[in-house]
Amino acid sequence: MTLLLLISLSLLLSSCWSKRELNELAIVVAVGVDKVDDAYEVSVQIVNPSEVSSNKPSSGQSPVITFYAKGDSVFEAVRKMTTLTPRKAYFAHLQVLVVGEKLAKEGISQTLDLLSRDQEIRNNFDVIVSHQATAKEILNVLTPIEKIPANKIINSLAGSEKAWGSTLSVNVEDLVNALSSIGKSTVLPAIEIQGDTQLGIDKTNVERIKTPVILEYVGLVVFKEDKLMGLLTEEESRSFNFLKDKIKSTVEIISCPEQGKLTTEITKSTTKIKGKFEHGTPKINVEITIEQNVGDVECAINLTENKSIAYINKKTAKLIKDRIEKTLMTIQKNYQVDVIGFGEILYREDHKEWKKIKDEWPTIFPDLAVNVEVKVNTSGLGTMNNSMLHYD
Repeated sequence: MTLLLLISLSLLLSSCWSKRELNELAIVVAVGVDKVDDAYEVSVQIVNPSEVSSNKPSSGQSPVITFYAKGDSVFEAVRKMTTLTPRKAYFAHLQVLVVGEKLAKEGISQTLDLLSRDQEIRNNFDVIVSHQATAKEILNVLTPIEKIPANKIINSLAGSEKAWGSTLSVNVEDLVNALSSIGKSTVLPAIEIQGDTQLGIDKTNVERIKTPVILEYVGLVVFKEDKLMGLLTEEESRSFNFLKDKIKSTVEIISCPEQGKLTTEITKSTTKIKGKFEHGTPKINVEITIEQNVGDVECAINLTENKSIAYINKKTAKLIKDRIEKTLMTIQKNYQVDVIGFGEILYREDHKEWKKIKDEWPTIFPDLAVNVEVKVNTSGLGTMNNSMLHYD
């Protein structure tokens, strides 16, 4: 019995037959997929280990190398990549998938199918869409501070989502689930190139004080099923995130009672959406509760007075409410896509009534009555009660 146990343990301890050494792999941190004519062009951003190591001096090479291959399918293009890469591409550390705008308009199902099925790839990488550029061009831009462009793309996405609210991180698993939900719709962050695309490839792009080419997020793109419908502006994207209860922090600028302006910092936002049926007609009620502090004060206003705080609360609430209502108008009338998930809310509220209208939902949604209420509480006034500046 003891001998049998020892043999079994030795078999388990020696199960490294499938291991792959790091120096035999090409670590892929970003993938781009474009549609070129009838073919798929796949771009992979691979880390150059010698250039990103803190223990070795730079040799002057680029910190990443991008390889490209075309195929009749994404899978074929990835396999053909082996004819170009010096090592086998290893996708287990993939951070971001960039979908080209042209491909996004035609449909992203095949791309998602491959990357969500592959057992080597973890399903926690983010998905973004290139705007007015190809995915290949996005991955070609060298970025300052962050040696690996994929890191810059991910860090900017997370930073903007946390401090400004115009972006939203969407991993591939969440994306697949959203496209399988009742509305079969979703949004993805859009990124574009500011500056000359060709200059972004050159290493001098990261060697100047003023970087001539940068990657910038420009809002959220709307998908109906797996096809891109259009772009929400930066302000519309922030309103979308208010509706989806995704605002962590942001700022608002309001006009003062007489002249000048005042900036507030929103520190907390909570959104509750309820659905109901009145005589068979669906209705939605949105309640948003906001906590904020006073930031910049560029006007003569006495912040020690209750009426001043009441004014700031009312003004901020109206600003956000008006912007959200305009965004809902764009989503309902222009795109006619239920990216907020109102259908899911109505289904959970009363699935019997929902069954009666679900087949007509695409025609009901554009005219759906949505009531928006915003409540704001201003608590923090900073270290000074009033501005040091004097205004005439």
